[in-house]
Amino acid sequence: MESSSYNKSTIVTLLLAGSFIAILNQTLMITAIPPIMNEMNVTANSAQWLTTVFMCVNGIMIPISAFLLQRFTTRQLFISAMSIFAFGTLVAGVAPNFALLLLGRVIQSSGAGIMLPLMTTVFLMIFPINKRGAAMGLIGLVISFAPAIGPAFSGWVTAHYSWRLLFFIILPIAIIDIVVAFFKLKNVTEVTKPKVDVLSIIYSSLGFGGLLYGFTSAGNFGWLHLITISTISIGVLSLILFITRQLRLKEPMLEFRVFQYSIFPFAVIIGMIAFMGLIGVETLIPLFMQEMREFTAFEAGLALLPGAIVSGFMAPIIGRIFDKVGARWLVITGLTILTASSFAFTNLGLQTSFTFITILYSIRMFGLVMVMMPIQTAALNQLPKRLIPHGAAMDNTMRMIAASVGTAILVTVMTTSEKLAEQKPGIASPDIYGANVAFIVLALVTLAALIISLFIRYSHEDQEKVEVKQTEKISVSDH
Repeated sequence: MESSSYNKSTIVTLLLAGSFIAILNQTLMITAIPPIMNEMNVTANSAQWLTTVFMCVNGIMIPISAFLLQRFTTRQLFISAMSIFAFGTLVAGVAPNFALLLLGRVIQSSGAGIMLPLMTTVFLMIFPINKRGAAMGLIGLVISFAPAIGPAFSGWVTAHYSWRLLFFIILPIAIIDIVVAFFKLKNVTEVTKPKVDVLSIIYSSLGFGGLLYGFTSAGNFGWLHLITISTISIGVLSLILFITRQLRLKEPMLEFRVFQYSIFPFAVIIGMIAFMGLIGVETLIPLFMQEMREFTAFEAGLALLPGAIVSGFMAPIIGRIFDKVGARWLVITGLTILTASSFAFTNLGLQTSFTFITILYSIRMFGLVMVMMPIQTAALNQLPKRLIPHGAAMDNTMRMIAASVGTAILVTVMTTSEKLAEQKPGIASPDIYGANVAFIVLALVTLAALIISLFIRYSHEDQEKVEVKQTEKISVSDH
């Protein structure tokens, strides 16, 4: 399709707005849970489902998105996803009881799960390789900024108004996005109409959904709890069946052969560790500040805000730098900053100030933004256009699982270390000791990602070779 047949800026604006409010909802409920518990008379474990179910349904929808992107046009998929999301937002906003509020979150996340892979795929389709960094930088802005401002925004709203206002602020944005898309959005993805394979959808839903819920349960109930063991087991078995089926199908729902492209598996692992660090730290810092230092929920959210602003400001700039120098040195530098700042978080104490946490988190986010977008773009740039929806879905799915697994592991490490510390008389604050041990684990995992990044050989010149090959293929097909 020629670029003149659609307005890139309109498509970019629509997708960014839709994805921003979709991703914002991942963390929007975190600080709104206490007032919801009071109003609807539910326990903390039940209320936690408002966040857990959103992540789980998101994780189920993302792998299916590769199939949907080939089955429906950009316009059909965007308007449908945003309409489902808007309807779920309305249901949640007016919900008279907890069951309907939870249903609203399920409907919301069914639409939200499609948005990120759709945006990634469309951006890679409409921009040439030498300009993809700048375009993907905008995605980086959304991915790092939206979840980070969620707790602060939610904390401020719930401190001054009803938690329901959170949904009614988002609803008009979603409706405006739908209306504008109806008149302005054009189709840019290629529709190949693959056959619907019901078994693949069932295996995928049970596999990814089971893993996400299982690891979240591990964080809440412990690794040896019956629910944790059974759901992880179902998830692993279903995932094995799903992968083997995809490798046999002529038109797979999700193409696992993307891992055959040289740096793709390394890039996915680094992206998983980076995203696990993002969500893990956003979980640990509020826990430390609220439970161990008695800061308010709003103050805990506020500590994360400057880091979100840093990442939001730097993401487009890093994208433009990527277009000039490639991914290698950006990723290595970013992971070095991430590793150093993670180790700096391993010495928290009763004297640790709000300012120290805020500045260190901002430095960590500066490092993160140098890793997330460049490593994803470098990997997806290697893929031919027909595999981009599959690559985008695979990468986003793996990050979602990493966030769930990583958060569960870090919370478990923290609580287990705290219990062990309580038995040692020399440790004054067992809970803070547990938080420090969790940060040590995170720092070591980040160090492992840095070591992996040293073995990636992917330069700006390699991107140009890929671009030449793709251009040659297009020229041959035209003749």
